[in-house]
Amino acid sequence: MDLPNEKIFAGARLRRLRRERGLTQADTADLLGLSASYLNLLERNQRPVTARVLLALAQTFDIDVRHFADGSDRQLVTDLEAAAADPAVAELALDRTELTELAESQPRAAEALTRLHQAYRAAADSSADLAAQLEGGDRPGRLNDTEAVRNAIDRRHNHFPALETAAERFGSELKLSLDNRTSVFEERLKTEHGIVVRTFDDAVMGGARQRMDFHTRRLMLSDRLPPQARPMQMATTLALLEFGDLLDGEVSDAGLSTKAESALYRMGLARYFAGALLAPYEAFLSAAEKLRYDIEALRARFGLSFEAACHRLTTLHKPERSGIPFFMVRIDPAGNVSKRFGGGVLPFARSGGSCPKWTLFEAFRAPERLHTQRFALPDGSEYLSIASATSRAAGPDEPPVMHVVAVGCDWSRAGETVYGDALAPTSPTPVGITCRLCERAACAHRAFPSMQREMSVNPWRQAAGPYASDEL
Repeated sequence: MDLPNEKIFAGARLRRLRRERGLTQADTADLLGLSASYLNLLERNQRPVTARVLLALAQTFDIDVRHFADGSDRQLVTDLEAAAADPAVAELALDRTELTELAESQPRAAEALTRLHQAYRAAADSSADLAAQLEGGDRPGRLNDTEAVRNAIDRRHNHFPALETAAERFGSELKLSLDNRTSVFEERLKTEHGIVVRTFDDAVMGGARQRMDFHTRRLMLSDRLPPQARPMQMATTLALLEFGDLLDGEVSDAGLSTKAESALYRMGLARYFAGALLAPYEAFLSAAEKLRYDIEALRARFGLSFEAACHRLTTLHKPERSGIPFFMVRIDPAGNVSKRFGGGVLPFARSGGSCPKWTLFEAFRAPERLHTQRFALPDGSEYLSIASATSRAAGPDEPPVMHVVAVGCDWSRAGETVYGDALAPTSPTPVGITCRLCERAACAHRAFPSMQREMSVNPWRQAAGPYASDEL
């Protein structure tokens, strides 16, 4: 495990971790093998967190020590910037330095403020939806449950040790391999649960990809499912049938507030379990390192879809044996984000579209190839991105469902992948988080004025774009 070389002052994060576990300073100090007075100094940022303390934290609390490194709260700072740029408080002109200090010194208070802002934006959007409907408009109501689930997964850094352990034991018990897993899953469902797996066409499935019929004890799969999706569906079903208590415990720990949030989170955990069953942690990580994170090669070796392989890359966070921290995003042709995970690497805007200079959208135009890119955010941080278009069949009278899935990492780790070599000599493409938060005033691609500066309109000069300016 690589440990940061720079001095880390992480008192607020250490205090937050302790409080989340319901421990006193004395209890925590005892667990870490420290004196209570020394822990007190650490929490007050009067001493840096040493490598020995980081190792003790990793072993005691099963966490990734990178979360204590500088820059690990990028998403929180981005959320604070969005809140600070809101017209309701924009006149205070809070800058990034102030917001970063707040995130570092009082992360719980900072998170409370961002949640308030997100709730405020959700209420404003819901009011606009209702007004549009009352006026005869057809805007659909806004669902907030998915955002709550994304936040809950982010808090766990998309890594669930209990699910990893259970999946590893279950796979060993079943003696799974790439060649036998379909037949093994079918046999397990039949012998242990009296459920047979059958394939049906759309006339029977009604457009569904998978459906469990408990009356006839059949797991019904659509004949439109690609071959690699069938084992994933059966593995997910087995997770729900045999590991319900484990899933319920994880849901309970997440502290979600609605039944819909809990149901979405539980289903996401079942799919996580299925991914861990099909691609066991150590086998997948070892192959990823040997193949230099070649996604196509990993797909072939583990029989996964592109999206499933990318998702598995974002889960490799065992403190004692971790992979490259990856982010992941999935969008549709309209720019809607249906899956997002920052991985503590790349911050995402909670609302608004992505930057058009990110190759996500180019992948829709050329779906037959993989799109790699080196890009830089306005703060100077650089990233590697790998994107590909995916499609799946819809109903008989529907066009295929298209998405672009992108996965990536901090540019400092790009050299560990097969994609970094070709991009190393290139300059990074300047990309923004979203137009409203982007500070690049002269961008010709800007779709909205920045919320971080007052828009200047010059009737005698037309800039490169409708909301671009001549400022550099």
